[in-house]
Amino acid sequence: MAKKDYYEILGVSRDASQDEIKKAFRQLAKKYHPDKGGDPEKFKEVAEAYEVLSDPDKRAQYDRFGHVGPEQRFDFDLRDFRRAREAFEEFGFGSAWEDIFDMFFGEGLRTRTTRERRRSRAQRGEDLEYRLRINLEDAAFGAQMKLTVPRYITCDVCGGSGVEPGTQRTVCPDCRGRGEIQYRQQTLLGSFVNIRTCARCGGTGEIIENPCRRCHGSGRVKTESQLSVKIPPGVDTGSRLRLAGEGNAGLEGGPPGDLYITVELRPHPIFQRQGDDIYIELPIKFTQAALGARVKVPTLYGEEELTIPAGTQSGEQFKLPGKGIPHLQGWG
Repeated sequence: MAKKDYYEILGVSRDASQDEIKKAFRQLAKKYHPDKGGDPEKFKEVAEAYEVLSDPDKRAQYDRFGHVGPEQRFDFDLRDFRRAREAFEEFGFGSAWEDIFDMFFGEGLRTRTTRERRRSRAQRGEDLEYRLRINLEDAAFGAQMKLTVPRYITCDVCGGSGVEPGTQRTVCPDCRGRGEIQYRQQTLLGSFVNIRTCARCGGTGEIIENPCRRCHGSGRVKTESQLSVKIPPGVDTGSRLRLAGEGNAGLEGGPPGDLYITVELRPHPIFQRQGDDIYIELPIKFTQAALGARVKVPTLYGEEELTIPAGTQSGEQFKLPGKGIPHLQGWG
């Protein structure tokens, strides 16, 4: 039996605009909606016509080849009617599409899609921030430092499951394991089934009746962890180091978060840092400035000798190469 023309199904002309096609689909979808006593097969026919004519590429192919084109390239299935579904959702009744889906394909497939939508319990742990104050010498040469970080770790009693050892999670009685609750809504377009996340299980479909005595069902416990961190040479105030996996433990088997360490330099009694350069104010005698002299200058690397030329004025600057802070491109 030959298939009816898609334009005839929607009752529009072949040069109809997208707005006209969408408007026609809405009217017919309302008319043939199964919840209003409409014909499910007719509804499917309307949805198929809209799916083709609302897509510029499919429409152009259909205009050129007729039904041969779309049927050879597209295997129509109510699950694939994305555009028809989007048009339905503009009414605010997107969940009603699932009921129509059941009519055509049975609840077995619906059950599978529900499982796919069910919220996964596994969640990544939170990232943590830690401010670390270090000395200028540590910034210059690097250091291995010990930190005490308050954080959540995986519960050692239940292994992170949240349930008392020897027991299991049970199916949520409110949603019967689906992770969502259906409720019927009466509207001008008819009766629609809407879906919301189950409040009791949070969308997981399972609940804990016997929580772990140590973590009280959370799967994590608070502790103060001793961590070792390597401070690389050249860091400065505001430098940020990342310790992967050293944040809070994940939930339900989820990966842990990361620990971010923000460096802050303590003021130094002698040296001042500007970028990778180190500055020091060196008092000398008047005769040394006037006649010149060799003087000892404290640096991060020990004392160095500096030649003061005759006639040096107060405020003049002299440089000792390579005695600043190391960085990737060289030295300060």
